[in-house]
Amino acid sequence: QVQLVESGGGLVQPGGSLRLSCAASGFPFSAYTMFWVRQAPGKGLELISTINGGGNTISYADSVKGRFTISRDNAKNTLYLQMNALKPEDTALYYCARRRAYSTTFSLDQIDYRGQGLQVTVSS
Repeated sequence: QVQLVESGGGLVQPGGSLRLSCAASGFPFSAYTMFWVRQAPGKGLELISTINGGGNTISYADSVKGRFTISRDNAKNTLYLQMNALKPEDTALYYCARRRAYSTTFSLDQIDYRGQGLQVTVSS
């Protein structure tokens, strides 16, 4: 079955960095566009970054552009999110998610699987 398991979250001071990983299994990872999404306390889900199967088409939400970097290692079936210059407003649950097959849009309603979520807290 499809499994997405995130790791690497935690508590970091403002201006610090974290690297999130998402280990995928149960499906042909390189064939799927993947997302990172987050949910801040009291807010809805936010799509923050996308990457296609080959890793050469990438997008970012304005809220993280220039600070976060998405990447993937298809040989390891792993998705990454490098987060730099973290701000308190980046505090959220972070999820990796799979976009459903044959979809061509980048939106939350195109997610068919997501991980269990990982807490990232940015605080001094």
